[in-house]
Amino acid sequence: MARNRGEGGKGEDLEKGDKVTWSSHGSRAEGEVEKKITKRTEAGGRTVDASPDDPQYKVRSDKSGGSAVHKPSALKKK
Repeated sequence: MARNRGEGGKGEDLEKGDKVTWSSHGSRAEGEVEKKITKRTEAGGRTVDASPDDPQYKVRSDKSGGSAVHKPSALKKK
């Protein structure tokens, strides 16, 4: 069964270039997906323990220009 990629939904079906929001220090941050991470790697200043079954996403903040890595459950597609 295919997962619905409806607007404003959370989920693992994000792609490079998608606009997303997430919670950051008590407020909402906005930015863009830079990369889907599917293996253990260093990203966003930390070790990311991702896998094809448990991916994470590198996102760049529109406000600060900084990058961070988040689990799909933390990201909401705009």
